[in-house]
Amino acid sequence: MTTPFRWGLIGPGRIAHRFAKGLQHPECGVLHAVASRNEQRAIEFAAEYQAPRHYSNYDDLLADPEIDGIYIATPHNFHFDTAKACLEAGKPVLCEKPLTVSAKQTEELITLSKQHQTFLMEALWTRMLPVYQQVRQWLNAELIGDVRLVQSNFGFCIERNPNDRLLNPDLAGGVLLDMGVYNLSMSDWVFGRGPEQAQATGLIGDTGVDELMAVNLDYGNQQYAQFVCNFISKTENHLTIYGSKGHIKVEQMFWDTGCASVVVGEQQIDSFDEPFAASGFEYQTMEAERCIRQGLLESPEIPHQTTLRTMKLMDQLRQQVGLV
Repeated sequence: MTTPFRWGLIGPGRIAHRFAKGLQHPECGVLHAVASRNEQRAIEFAAEYQAPRHYSNYDDLLADPEIDGIYIATPHNFHFDTAKACLEAGKPVLCEKPLTVSAKQTEELITLSKQHQTFLMEALWTRMLPVYQQVRQWLNAELIGDVRLVQSNFGFCIERNPNDRLLNPDLAGGVLLDMGVYNLSMSDWVFGRGPEQAQATGLIGDTGVDELMAVNLDYGNQQYAQFVCNFISKTENHLTIYGSKGHIKVEQMFWDTGCASVVVGEQQIDSFDEPFAASGFEYQTMEAERCIRQGLLESPEIPHQTTLRTMKLMDQLRQQVGLV
């Protein structure tokens, strides 16, 4: 019998619960250890998900020889230093999106992954969801003809707490890094490449972070993408792929759904509606485990260059609206 894959978790905050619940899928590994600088938080999280070990600092977790891979769920601004320490310790990394807060940092982590021959993957879980595997089948079958336009929204009216990571520039807050990364990544997923031109307008809020971004992307070959991400208004959060014959619509909360449909002309010809097997995070977790067991340095589904391409684009768009 194969030994279960043993995960170490750094940063037992909100998103970490989603990861831990995903491990309840029978084909996923197990939560082996939890690390937090707040020891009580580590103790409570480990107890909730039956992890046998907890640590009050990251170094002790990195020194644990029984850990097969580490999931990083800290705020964005800590991703780079934490992932760097993991790679230098030879521990495979699955790090929450965005992998870092700049292309320069991403390039350095990719270099470290190669130098230490250690796996590195951005946890852009949406790309691994079953609904998008179905959407890919529809696209490959050319049901909607030639793809021309991808439109998406990601918007909520958030609580106005200036100390929360979403609005706090010291915690790498801002809507593009937190929400817009999904819009960008899924447009990249559709076209399989980055845009030739990108234009953004936006709203910089009182705390100095971007609270709204409206973006136009030109991929060449008469192919485009448009999206709005924002903290100030609840939008209809669909993703729609328009083609020369019809369109594919991924339903509300396109980054977190199991529902989509395909329309040709005026007629719906197919649909997909499937609940997650666990929390939804299990699909990216299984992919990371598969890659690590095979000795890969990156996932072919979310390769390093795709992550870097998106990060470079986010650097460019933030600069356009006056962010550094």
